[in-house]
Amino acid sequence: MRRRKALAIVTVSAVGLAGIAAGGWLGGYRINFTPSYPLGLWRVETLDREVKVGDRIFICPPRIQDFVMARERGYVRTGLCPGWLSPLIKSVVAGPGQRVDIGRSIEIDGKALARSEVRSLDAQGRALEPYDGGIVPPDHLFLHSEFAGSYDSRYFGPIPADGVLGLARPVFTFDP
Repeated sequence: MRRRKALAIVTVSAVGLAGIAAGGWLGGYRINFTPSYPLGLWRVETLDREVKVGDRIFICPPRIQDFVMARERGYVRTGLCPGWLSPLIKSVVAGPGQRVDIGRSIEIDGKALARSEVRSLDAQGRALEPYDGGIVPPDHLFLHSEFAGSYDSRYFGPIPADGVLGLARPVFTFDP
């Protein structure tokens, strides 16, 4: 009898947590566990216009080799985007037609981007290859986070804008 009661409590709790998680996902809420932006609860806000420079967005990464490696190394977590990748929270710093130059840091159309130092090694001492730079192609975005250890377009380059889920709005967040 005691075992049945414990099993019932565990089952009801698991179903309840799954329901809360599914409701949160369907309601546009996400939990950020990465240091690129404050930890905590975020909301995906529907975008009823084109993405523009300065927007902080949720975006599904494309299924390319850079993100296979990123997932293997733990830069990107498992999620519900294609390839079972987690959406990224990043700021759009350049759009189609803008020139991105990569050296020790990033320049966009000849202007230095603050807090954009390019690293040759990750925190584990593994080599990082920076993006070569160039003109952002049509329908692509160049993404950035001011967190020094962020895996962003400094390394994977511009990515297709069709992966944008919406604007990223903090709900209940904190800096560790």
